[in-house]
This record gives sequence, C-alpha cells and structure tokens, in this order.
Amino acid sequence: MIYDMDIKKLIPKHKFDEGVIAGLKELSFEQLRPIIPELLEWLQDMNWPIAKPIADILKPFADRMTPQIIEILRTNDSMWELWILVTLARTTTDPLLLNEIERIAKFPSKIEIEDGVNLEAIAILNGEYK
Repeated sequence: MIYDMDIKKLIPKHKFDEGVIAGLKELSFEQLRPIIPELLEWLQDMNWPIAKPIADILKPFADRMTPQIIEILRTNDSMWELWILVTLARTTTDPLLLNEIERIAKFPSKIEIEDGVNLEAIAILNGEYK
C-alpha cells in the first residue's frame, strides 16, 4: 500500500519525468485521489511527453473527477480546457459534466471560440466520440 507521503513522490517533477508512470498505473482511484489536481496540471499541454501517459491513467476515472474537471473548464485557460475535453470528457455520461460542456457549447467565451473549445464541446454533445 502506498501511503500519502509516498504518493507525492509519484507526481512528475518535469515534463520528461516518465519514470513515475509505472507507479501511477498501479494505483486505484482512491490511491490517486490526493494527487489528482497535480496530475491534471500535466494535461495543460498535450505536447509534453508526460501528458499522454497521465491522460491514459486518468481517463478510466474521468467521471469520478467531475468536480476537478468542471473547475478546469471554468478557468480562463482555454487550451487546458480543450485538452481536458479531448482527453477526459469525450465519452462522459456524468450529468454535471455534460451540463458544463453544454454551457461551453452554447455560451462560449471569446477565447473558447478562438481556440475551438466550443467546437469540441459541440462534438461531445453530438455523440461524435461514442
């Protein structure tokens, strides 16, 4: 069992820190829960080598991270919003998350329009990824 103190060691230190991935893959959602906010930060840029492996680890738990995902979707970081929609929200069935995606689709900010976040939200609502 990995304890809280040890789990912090599995938070990547830099964008090439792929050595933590094997350890992260072994953890349950409950074990990952304390470091989910830090892991989600690594999805701000999917060009970082560490981003895709972390997204792959978190994806099965996406609907259990709804509060954290909604928080990100309410930031002014439209690229982070886009990457969260692309990596974690495409197949969501969570009603709260779907409501937030609908908000982006219907009432996007100027930057969400410029960065195509609203188009991804529309595609999700239209079931294009199911």
